[in-house]
Amino acid sequence: MTSVATVEIDCWALRHNLARVRESAPGTRVIAVIKANAYGHGLIRVAKILQQAGSDAFAVARLNEALQLREAGIQQPIICLEGFLNSTELYELARHDVQVVVHHANHVAILEQQRLSEPVSVWFKIDSGMHRLGVPPQSVAELWQRLTACDSVKALRLMTHLASADDPRSEQTQQQLKLFADTTKGMAAEVSIANSSGILGWQQSHGDWVRPGLMLYGASPFINGRGEDEGLQPVMTFSSHLIAVNHFKRGDPIGYGASWCCPEDMAVGVVACGYGDGYPRHAVPGTPVLVNGQRLPLVGRVSMDTLCIDLRGAAGVNIGDDVTLWGKGLPVEEVAECAATIPYELLCAVAGRVAVEVIN
Repeated sequence: MTSVATVEIDCWALRHNLARVRESAPGTRVIAVIKANAYGHGLIRVAKILQQAGSDAFAVARLNEALQLREAGIQQPIICLEGFLNSTELYELARHDVQVVVHHANHVAILEQQRLSEPVSVWFKIDSGMHRLGVPPQSVAELWQRLTACDSVKALRLMTHLASADDPRSEQTQQQLKLFADTTKGMAAEVSIANSSGILGWQQSHGDWVRPGLMLYGASPFINGRGEDEGLQPVMTFSSHLIAVNHFKRGDPIGYGASWCCPEDMAVGVVACGYGDGYPRHAVPGTPVLVNGQRLPLVGRVSMDTLCIDLRGAAGVNIGDDVTLWGKGLPVEEVAECAATIPYELLCAVAGRVAVEVIN
């Protein structure tokens, strides 16, 4: 018997979610964030779908991702969020007309030292409170002046990143927005602030360009949120098959470490999916899956290639039945909570051996 875990990529859902971005932030332009293999959905595949759907630009993390897009024929603006490490990377980015994020004084120095055949478009990133990448506010004025005078720069825009917009109760977002506004006062430039949670929850962060990531793929960017509550549709459905139905006695242990024991005589199903496919190893007993539309709980520890489920009370379950691990009917956010992680990690972690099916 051959059984493989599969992800189904729903192109209609992706287009729908882009439309929700535009509906939520009218009048802005959209930079679709497709870094990390488009959050596990396929870099080139997602770029081509969103290109046809009218995304204004794309954002990736690193040079190699940008080059893959150009090699695939993507002509829209591409922004490299991590900037560049040295002059060699800057040259490659400029040669392929990739816009760069300047988030450190070292970037400005490299730009000033280069004589590029074609100048680059720059997004000047300010650290408004994320404290990860970004120029500190006290250095902004000086570096801004140097960038405006730099021959290697052909267009200059402003950006920052919100650290706590996923929590509507947090005061940090308002503080960041105020600091950014105060720091950039008098600078005539287009602005990008809003990530997915900013788009949906903080209208004052919309600016000229928005940068949706997670919401494009149908998951909620909010703490304890669900995509369906935001009018989003899951793009990825992760599924496999039931490959065994076994019967055990009360007290029989299930899986590695004997950490879970049958509370009564019962049937246990074995699903052909494990952490080797990208299912979270730390999903706790009780984590739901769907079999024939029925929610059934995980039991025992997740193995590399399999996981076990409690079949008590399940009707009409047979070997070969489809098992939904997350996606349509089962929010990835719920599975992530059961594994003490976030949906971003689950989506990005789907392994290369998992088969991919694309539906339009």
